[in-house]
Amino acid sequence: MIKHIALIAALCAAPLAAQNEPAEEVSEARLRADMDTIVGFGTRHTLSSQDDPERGIGAAVNWALDEFRRIGSRCGDCLEVVSPSEIVTAARIPEPTLVRNAVAIQRGNVRPDEVIIVQGHYDSRVTDPLNSTDDAPGANDDGSGSVMILEAARILSRRQYPSTIIYALLTGEEQGLHGARILADWVEDQGMTVKAVLNNDMIGNSCGSDGVCDAAHVRVFSEGLRADSTEELRARQRRFGGENDSPGRNLSRWLADLAAENPAGMQVRQIWRTDRMGRGGDQIPFLDKGYPAVRITVAVEDYEHQHQDLRTEDGVKYGDTVDEIDFDYLTRAARLNVSALDALARTPMPPAPTADAAVRVDTEVSWNAVAGAYDYRIFARRTDEPYWRDEPLDIEILEESAGVGIVSAIVPLRGDDWLFGVSACDGEFCSPVASAVPGGAFAPVATPEGDSD
Repeated sequence: MIKHIALIAALCAAPLAAQNEPAEEVSEARLRADMDTIVGFGTRHTLSSQDDPERGIGAAVNWALDEFRRIGSRCGDCLEVVSPSEIVTAARIPEPTLVRNAVAIQRGNVRPDEVIIVQGHYDSRVTDPLNSTDDAPGANDDGSGSVMILEAARILSRRQYPSTIIYALLTGEEQGLHGARILADWVEDQGMTVKAVLNNDMIGNSCGSDGVCDAAHVRVFSEGLRADSTEELRARQRRFGGENDSPGRNLSRWLADLAAENPAGMQVRQIWRTDRMGRGGDQIPFLDKGYPAVRITVAVEDYEHQHQDLRTEDGVKYGDTVDEIDFDYLTRAARLNVSALDALARTPMPPAPTADAAVRVDTEVSWNAVAGAYDYRIFARRTDEPYWRDEPLDIEILEESAGVGIVSAIVPLRGDDWLFGVSACDGEFCSPVASAVPGGAFAPVATPEGDSD
């Protein structure tokens, strides 16, 4: 069959009203109440007490699991609450220690094995990463991400989605990203197809150590070259491109465009590197497995109020305490996350397109039909441009048969000079673009779909 669509170079996002409706339900009061509870455990250090009912990581994770159960009870037990765990010994875990995550699964009602993960780390620390006894409130790092995830679960669990949403509070991050590795292994063992991982780590302050403030943006970090790349893939990327078109990079572009649909809301500043200089976060174990993942974090960091003993020196107050949180900023960051989760859980998976432009004046873009997709959008940009263009061009989409088989389009542009990508749409909800370059597909390189030409 033949369809006529526009070749556009802006990402397809749902209308503002549809996207922002659940986001408007985010409650600053609930975020504050959860933050008070979380810092009330004294320390959430991974090596702190596992069995004290009021203080330490054990009490904190038990409360988080119970809170997920309470949320689930209000929607007919719509949340499956699990605790992927492992006994770990590592450089910052000198004795065998239980690393236990709190996870809630909201199963999709159409494609339940297709998942979006929103996560933050629940553990905290002070200056010495092995100090498990002193108070470590961890308000911003990462109580802020944790309370956002609980709030997202409260709001989105009252709705049904085609895809599955996983809400994850991870531990062991400060000791070496152990909770994220455990969850990534668990997701892989379940055979899930990961559409996106939104790792929220420090989303609660708007001013930095140097007095610079930016309350308008969060930063979204995304990898360039894929962590799960192979020698063969790298060789093809050197020849044909793909160094700026990883799934995570296109997820970052999608988030930035989604945020721009609401100019009064939190905006995205894209940072095109995997994480901050010399540092890392819980998105990395997912990237290592080839899953699309980004880190969402504050626009400017306040180093006096992260990884610090509670103290005052030379008139400077140190420590990651609640009074340093900008709750208006946190609320707006939470709304951006809720909007993104609501949209991602409705969209089909991004396609896995290929482009054939050898010795021709046009380009054939092809992909396998995507489950749940009733329309596709093709995007283009010149090879030296960072973002998909906004220039419409009517072209024909050719399908072998509706919903199955190969879909293709002849684009009247020379492929040597242009990059192409495809977004899959279900009505007004369109996936992030997948680029028609080596390694551009939203799948691990080890799978056939993940190593497209």
